[in-house]
Amino acid sequence: MHHFFSILKLAIPYKGRALLSILFHILMVLFSLGSVTILIPILNIIFENTQAISAQPVWDGIANIRDYLESSLNYWIGYHSERIGKKQVLLFVLGIAASFFILKNLFRYLGARLLIYIRNGVERDLRNNIHKKLLHLPIPFFTEKRKGDLVSRMTTDILEIQWALLSSIKRFVEDPLMIIVTLIVMLIMSPKLTLFVLLLIPITGILITSISTLLKKPSAQAKEEMGNILSIAEEHVGALPIIKSYTAEEKSQDRFEKSNQRHFGFMNKMLYRRDLSSPVSEVLGSMVVLAIIWFGSKLIIEDQALEPEMFITYIALFYQIINPAKSLSVAFYDIKRSEASIERINEILDADNPLLNTAGNHKIEDFKSAIEIKNVSFAYDEKDVVADFSLTIKKGTVVAFVGQSGSGKSTLAYLINRFYDPSSGTITFDGVPYPDFNLKSLRQQIGYISQDAILFFGSVRENLLFGNENATAEDLVAACKVANAYGFIQELEKGFDTMIGDRGMKLSGGQRQRLTIARAILKDPAILVLDEATSALDSESEQLVQEALNAVMKGRTAIVIAHRLSTIQNADQIVVMENGRIQETGNHTELIQKGGIYSKLVGLQSF
Repeated sequence: MHHFFSILKLAIPYKGRALLSILFHILMVLFSLGSVTILIPILNIIFENTQAISAQPVWDGIANIRDYLESSLNYWIGYHSERIGKKQVLLFVLGIAASFFILKNLFRYLGARLLIYIRNGVERDLRNNIHKKLLHLPIPFFTEKRKGDLVSRMTTDILEIQWALLSSIKRFVEDPLMIIVTLIVMLIMSPKLTLFVLLLIPITGILITSISTLLKKPSAQAKEEMGNILSIAEEHVGALPIIKSYTAEEKSQDRFEKSNQRHFGFMNKMLYRRDLSSPVSEVLGSMVVLAIIWFGSKLIIEDQALEPEMFITYIALFYQIINPAKSLSVAFYDIKRSEASIERINEILDADNPLLNTAGNHKIEDFKSAIEIKNVSFAYDEKDVVADFSLTIKKGTVVAFVGQSGSGKSTLAYLINRFYDPSSGTITFDGVPYPDFNLKSLRQQIGYISQDAILFFGSVRENLLFGNENATAEDLVAACKVANAYGFIQELEKGFDTMIGDRGMKLSGGQRQRLTIARAILKDPAILVLDEATSALDSESEQLVQEALNAVMKGRTAIVIAHRLSTIQNADQIVVMENGRIQETGNHTELIQKGGIYSKLVGLQSF
């Protein structure tokens, strides 16, 4: 139940509607009971079992409430029967009963309508909170997670909570009210019979609740396996060219089917157990009804402590309890079932974010002097990728990092963007340590262009405005001309309004990369970080992209991570890295003259 209440906290903004819904459900319960207890005067009139009472009864305390109500009813029936006749009294009572049924269902609908709004609102807010948290979590969180599994938490797990848990809110509002108020009326009608019922209900409740504890494990396994299914499907769709090239369709299908079969088994276990609740509840409920009939008959025949019409109404009232009790048992099953989904969602919502926890409020107005990296080390799984690294990147200079794969170049780009924090050492911006800055303010100063040209489903214009939503049409054109992108955009069917498909796959690699450069230009950052932005391109595309990069780097501080050394020969400073450490530093001419690592790398690439 702890998890249940953690989700219910999201309903606090809807407390006004929740209170109104509770009021409507209370009224629904009262009119529902009225529609049953009205049977007493109807049966009294039909069976002609009304005792003649000449004077209106007087209230003499709650201890005699049953006698008072029974006498008042008999007095009312007798009084009006003498004046208008029993037939007219019966029609009047039936009219009241009809009104009770109408009002009962009206208030049920109004209460349910408000709960639907609350339920859907909580689902919407929960999905928003998960997405917001995912956007703000640090990059390391995602290195151990599968994308499909994270997506399943925002879809299947939230739907599970919607249907299994949030739907229970209605049952937890309406059903306990119905049970409690009905029991009070039953207690007034026959204290002995009601005490007998109260002895039976806990026994049935314990039996039903024990079944619910069996649900959690297969439910959790089913949720995890659905995340695995989505991850496999996402991988296969993204890797179709490789799958087809290696004729691995059957192998891939077999992998998917095995995961799907495991999900099939877990779902069967869960639903078999869940559907056991209804027949168990019905059998136990029937046994309780038979026991009540036996005990009630004894009160009527032997003790003469209960009238037949009272007993018939009592049985009708008890049936008013059976359905809510069964509904509550299903609600408990659903809560147990949804606990696995809540735990998976809370794993995201409760995930620690050290970057936000340590971020200050200092805002950057302008880049004035330098970024200083002082004795920085960073490790993956306790292995240093960057070790005791120190470097000053002055404003207006182009600094290039070169080295073999795994030398720590891209890790430095992540550290400068503050996607990670160093394990030790400090990075300062104009002398102020990174943790003192507001994260948004810091990253607004940096334009990051990665090796993978990351675009979004939508139009060219929408992707460009991602960098600056306030950019004018003239700004778009100017940025695209600098990025060597304007020409091919003009040739597209709808120009800037052309849809470019999922991840921009309707465009070539060079076109996608030039769009990312134009997007960075529109952001107008003080610092550009280029992480092997041309390494995946063909020679013609590389030349166009490199021309665009040279144009955009003018007047800016640029940090270039290069695989192809021909692209960084004009850099002000070239840093040669190996095993996370600086091995050489200087400009192209100085490093060639040294005849060291850089000179050998240039020779190999020339060859």
